[in-house]
Formats: sequence, C-alpha cells, structure tokens
Amino acid sequence: MTDPTKTLDQVDDTGLVIGAHVVTQRRWYTHHGIYAGNGKVIHYAGLSRSLRRAPVEEVSCDEFAGDHAMWVVRAPDARYAGADAVRRAYQRLGEDRYRLMTNNCEHFCAWCLYGESRSGQIERLTSLAQRGREFVAKALLYAGTKAFSAGTTRLAVRV
Repeated sequence: MTDPTKTLDQVDDTGLVIGAHVVTQRRWYTHHGIYAGNGKVIHYAGLSRSLRRAPVEEVSCDEFAGDHAMWVVRAPDARYAGADAVRRAYQRLGEDRYRLMTNNCEHFCAWCLYGESRSGQIERLTSLAQRGREFVAKALLYAGTKAFSAGTTRLAVRV
C-alpha cells in the first residue's frame, strides 16, 4: 500500500473518477470515502457528524466534504480499482459496525481498494503511543540505574 501523505492531489470537478479514494480534513483527523460517480461518495459515516456512530452510507460530495477541501489519494497499486472498488463499497452499504481503532472510514477505503482493512492514522497513533511507553520505560530504568549507583537501596520501578 502506498503512503497516502505522499500521493494527495487536489480534486477538481473534472478529475474525479469512479472508485477514487477521496479525503477531507477534519479538526483532528482526515475523513475517507470512495467516489461512486454522479457526485456521490460512499463512506463510513462513523463519528464524522456527531459522537453517535453512523453506518456506511452514500452521500453527495458536498455533504461528505462539508466546509472542507477534498483531495484524491492516488492508488496506483490498488487491487480493486474503478467500478470494482465501488462495487465493494456498495456491498457494505448500511453496515453499522464502526469502531474507531479497528473499523473506521480509512479501514473501509483500504478494504475497498486493497482488500485489507488498514488505517495509517491509527497505525501512526499506536506507534506514537508505543514509542511514548518505551521512552518512559527507558527513563525510569535510567533513573533507577542512577539512583542505584548513588547508593539508594530502596527502588521500585514498574514498567
């Protein structure tokens, strides 16, 4: 799968093709969908409108993007392209099993295009959290080593 941060193109009215992976920026994340043609996008609505989860649905491009710009993520190595990606998206229309960490709008688009459910945003978030845990563990270990070498006899470090 390609790195979407390196393949974003601004959408213009003539550049949308059926099966395009479209993205729009939200405050804390990017929202993903599959362009179905005729000005429609299929997306996992999830938490895009409220704190209440919503199913996979078909909406207008304007409704999908809201007041935000919309981009296309190029997917030259997609296993399913064009009408095939749209057919896969329609297969899940109405599905209501949204889960932020395991089944969100980006997972949905990756499944439609590549046949695998992945989210770069979630992978980056969990990687950052793991690096934070490792940093804290190393810092505690270092502090414990310094305290021990200074003659401290009581030290409790939990990692």
